[in-house]
Amino acid sequence: MSEESGQFIWFWGTTALLAVALYFPVGRFIWVKLVRRLEKKLERDATSEERQAARRRTRFISGLIVIVFAFLFNKALL
Repeated sequence: MSEESGQFIWFWGTTALLAVALYFPVGRFIWVKLVRRLEKKLERDATSEERQAARRRTRFISGLIVIVFAFLFNKALL
């Protein structure tokens, strides 16, 4: 394995590892904020269907955020 391909694998491997490590806490944070905002707007507790809809939106949003952050963080670091 050449040095260049080793650096390529290291860069994308650490980017993926950082994204996976951040996905769950970031997803939970965004979900809680989204549900609290929804409950404040509706002035009642959110139903389980509304919470599941918020969970689906949160998965996409948090996935996008952590991938971009992990890429930019590794780009700046390496």
